[in-house]
Amino acid sequence: MTRISRSYRFKSAEDTARFAAALALALGPGDVILLGGGLGAGKTHFARVLIQARLATIGAVEDVPSPTFTLVQTYDAGKVELWHADLYRLSGADEAVELGLDEAMDSAICLIEWPDRLDDLTPADALRLDFAMTDLPGERLAQAEGPERWAALLDHADG
Repeated sequence: MTRISRSYRFKSAEDTARFAAALALALGPGDVILLGGGLGAGKTHFARVLIQARLATIGAVEDVPSPTFTLVQTYDAGKVELWHADLYRLSGADEAVELGLDEAMDSAICLIEWPDRLDDLTPADALRLDFAMTDLPGERLAQAEGPERWAALLDHADG
């Protein structure tokens, strides 16, 4: 399977938001985005904007809280369900199965923070986005890696 790797520099939270909102419009059932990076790196901001942009396509407006304590937040995005999971407090993949995340990855759009907790459940065709802060206020770096099928979606979001 051919894989891609792309680097992005988002000079502000608004740059990150534009990228997330554009990517939201290109996602479909079974698309999984694994969001990596340390605390405060921008994972939740990215997910929040992506979810709000996707909900806006069906005229829905919702508060999008971090799922840090609930572990999973789900959203009805019209013809597809959208899952936002924060696996920071999980100890392993068996707990992700208990949440139903394994089944959701087949049919929903899934945004998963702290994806290292998935272990063997990590889908081979997922897009991984790793965020890192820079020394400049608000600036983030993102490294995207995944199968070739993600290239067109990333081009759409970056265009």
